[in-house]
Amino acid sequence: MVTLFFNTIGQMSCNPAIGGVGKGQLVKEIDALGGQMGLAADATGIQFRQLNTSKGQAVRSSRCQSDRKLYKLYMQDIVRNQENLDVLEDKVSELIVEGDEVRGIKTENGLEVKAQTVIITTGTFLKGRMHVGRDITQGGRINEPNSVTLADSIHALGFPVMMFKTGTPPRLDGKTIDFAKLEPQHSDDIPVPFSFRTLRIPEDQKLLPCHITYTTEQTHQIIVDNMDQSPMYSGQIDATGVRYCPSIEDKLKKFSGKNRHHVFLEPEGLDTDEYYPNGISTGLPREVQEKFVRSIPGLENVKITQYGYAIEHGVIPATELFPTMETRKVKGLYFAGQVNGTTGYEEAGAQGLMAGINAALKVKGEEPFILRRDEAYIGVLLDDLTTKQTEEPYRMFTSRVEYRLIVREDNADKRLAQYGYKFGLLSEEEYKKIIDKYTAIEEEIKHLKNTRIAPGTDMDRILEENDTAPLSQATTLSDILKRPQINYAMIAAFDGTLCNHPQGVIDQVEYEIKYEGFIKRQLKDVDKFKHIEKIKIPHDLDYDDIQGLSFEVREKLKRFKPLNLGQANRISGITPSAITVMMVYLQKMYALRP
Repeated sequence: MVTLFFNTIGQMSCNPAIGGVGKGQLVKEIDALGGQMGLAADATGIQFRQLNTSKGQAVRSSRCQSDRKLYKLYMQDIVRNQENLDVLEDKVSELIVEGDEVRGIKTENGLEVKAQTVIITTGTFLKGRMHVGRDITQGGRINEPNSVTLADSIHALGFPVMMFKTGTPPRLDGKTIDFAKLEPQHSDDIPVPFSFRTLRIPEDQKLLPCHITYTTEQTHQIIVDNMDQSPMYSGQIDATGVRYCPSIEDKLKKFSGKNRHHVFLEPEGLDTDEYYPNGISTGLPREVQEKFVRSIPGLENVKITQYGYAIEHGVIPATELFPTMETRKVKGLYFAGQVNGTTGYEEAGAQGLMAGINAALKVKGEEPFILRRDEAYIGVLLDDLTTKQTEEPYRMFTSRVEYRLIVREDNADKRLAQYGYKFGLLSEEEYKKIIDKYTAIEEEIKHLKNTRIAPGTDMDRILEENDTAPLSQATTLSDILKRPQINYAMIAAFDGTLCNHPQGVIDQVEYEIKYEGFIKRQLKDVDKFKHIEKIKIPHDLDYDDIQGLSFEVREKLKRFKPLNLGQANRISGITPSAITVMMVYLQKMYALRP
């Protein structure tokens, strides 16, 4: 591992939080594959919350505030103790490429490191420039240099380098915040861990509240009056920003009718008074930041410990990659994280894990590992990135996932642990616990479907107390549980034969039974989806040989080189008729092969 500074490994550059809507699912999947993010979040979390709890399990997402310092130290300890890993403090200046294959890297200090595979994870450092008003600083993060020569080396290999923009808010001294004016937001009473390997969050693990305040009309007026000094609107930055995590300047431009916006004050850690004001990311001059921050209730006398800034950074279009994260142009070269045009720790972590797995498999001469859209949020993420042209930073959402009834947070271990175990990232003991868990779930579902309750018992009383009709005939416990008013605890209280299962097992039993019809319908959709995904496209296929394809379609197929017909179908501009033509051609071609 080559990094600028060992002591910034695991640095949370933006807010000290893990998870969120759509992102919590990614963390659970990283964990099920044997990654570390979920374990780190559990060990260093200072607030845990389940989001979308009123909307059902399919879109429920976990989020936690982490202690920024402890999270970094946790990750550094993992890296330090990783067997067979050497860490070099240096700056990579050039890629060594022979023909169309990577051979290693060169560093700024003149070292050459030979390798069969190389993974580039530059975050915001590739050609990074930070903006505070009209002041521009070359760098990838405060007090850390950017990477320009590596960007030039990548560009020289034929890769386009686009510029994206993101940003961060000022940091605040908590001792100068008037919390009496703010609305507290506490942790869940019973924190739900991220990792399937964490039994529970210890009762003595200290948890802190976040606080909510709002911008005011005065705040908005100060910003509007100084909009010409914003790097994004003065023409100083000519890059695409994050639509789903906009700066406060963007919010006022795009939502001019709103008279206030949420500001979430998030603690940075247990041994610091610093707070992260989520919702007011900005690149305005320092003196303007001072004025508008102090116009927010509770922050009238606040001291800013670090000013916010906008940052523009180099991005390699992810359409240059296969879903394995390997580049199409250079064999053995992989890109992962923000350099692919994504935003967020979770999206970056998922890409890094998949790139690492595939780089290792390539060295071993084994088949690559690609997750389908019906298997994982990670599958959706990588498929979207590599088949759709991203004109703005990509953020994961539950709405991007077609099969979210069966691809949920709670069953990520069921879906993906087999792979983590196969690749040696989960131990046999860890994998066995997951097998035992799903055996218990299956047995309990079977028990509920085979156990009938006759009318005239105490069950009728329970049903009536919960505003649902009493039984008119012998009914299975599973059918009773399907009633919206009934939950597992009500049945367990009635029937002493039910086991005392952990809450995670109970939740899945209840969900699988209540949504059984919808799940079966979605599984049928998946079967149809798999049909087209199974039609492989040879890597050396000559698209010019296929009659009936337009010039535009041929050029896009040559550029993207889809691995199967499903991927081809998701490329923008590839028509249904073109897919039909290709299907007929491939079926005929495969039939003619010996």
